[in-house]
Amino acid sequence: QVQLVESGGGSVQAGGSLRLSCIVSGYTYSNYCMGWFRQAPGKEREGVAAINSGGSKTYADSVKGRFTIYQDNAKNTLYLQMNNLKLEDAALYYCAASTWGFSSGSCYDPAYWGQGTQVTVSS
Repeated sequence: QVQLVESGGGSVQAGGSLRLSCIVSGYTYSNYCMGWFRQAPGKEREGVAAINSGGSKTYADSVKGRFTIYQDNAKNTLYLQMNNLKLEDAALYYCAASTWGFSSGSCYDPAYWGQGTQVTVSS
């Protein structure tokens, strides 16, 4: 059974930083895409960042230069380091896993999702 469990969300002032974590269990595919998505109230879910099994990364234009996705395979954990947070970054952030590729910050057709972790950014 595949499980993705996010943590690390919280409240931060604009310009601050947060690091999100996603512990992955039961996911045994050798070729994969792991990514972070977010959804703000009244908006569609959007891909933020993704990394594939080869270590390649992709980011949404809105977060390039501010967010970094990385993974620790020994800990089966995916991370999203978020720096210089902006008001528009506030959203529910989800970790997701896919056996397909990625583009522009999104894994294609993730089959597995975490429950989400809330990020709030205040001025």
